[in-house]
Amino acid sequence: MTISIKTTKEIGILREGGKRLAEILHSVAAAVHPGVSSGELNELAERLIKESGDIPSFLNYSPKGARRPFPAALCVSINDEVVHGIPNEKEKILREGDIVALDLGLNHKGFFTDGAVTVGVGKIDARAEKLIETTKKALTVGIEAAHAGATTGDIGFAIAKFVRPLGFGIVRELAGHGVGYDVHEEPFVPNFGKKGEGIVLKAGMVLAIEPMLNEGGAGIKLDPDCYTYRTKDGSRSAHFEHTIVVTPKGAEILTQM
Repeated sequence: MTISIKTTKEIGILREGGKRLAEILHSVAAAVHPGVSSGELNELAERLIKESGDIPSFLNYSPKGARRPFPAALCVSINDEVVHGIPNEKEKILREGDIVALDLGLNHKGFFTDGAVTVGVGKIDARAEKLIETTKKALTVGIEAAHAGATTGDIGFAIAKFVRPLGFGIVRELAGHGVGYDVHEEPFVPNFGKKGEGIVLKAGMVLAIEPMLNEGGAGIKLDPDCYTYRTKDGSRSAHFEHTIVVTPKGAEILTQM
């Protein structure tokens, strides 16, 4: 397994790209309202990325084993869609009470950052609010566990310890990952684990930490489009993500405004 350590100069570029990604994701999230289509959100994200002189890293990206490249700049996952939902202008229209996860990748000067947020559409119910807030907090908890000398298992342990008493399902098949030189790099960063196990973190590692929590069970299934993952039981799912750089004292979040 090859895990890259980014240089100070490279981290500076990633810091620039991460800030741009955060600003764009904030603008896209602000455009969420009943009646808007997922296709419109994707068009907004792609336009804002290109206006800044950058490249949408998900558009035409072909993960290992994919039958076709991903056809959009933005992943839009609604309600029971966990991640990688494909935007659609006509069929995927946001409705009052939905929750929607927005996942965006950006290539700035050849370096990649990744981020995601989940927001409610109009007025949402209390259970949906709790799911979103718990997932957001789980991301914070995971980031707080990341520092040089810790392990990927420490991150997963911290997230699971926080989430399990609250009764939400933790997606196990999908996880965070290395990022920076490419959209996905080693290591795999699960949202569960044991203290001290996994890969030891070193200063200069750049990771995307991304808890995905389900309202019901942890099980997921893949749609026929070969990208969209849904909850097996039809319950709703939420997703938050930041790109971080590991430092001796902790983690610096690169994808924040």
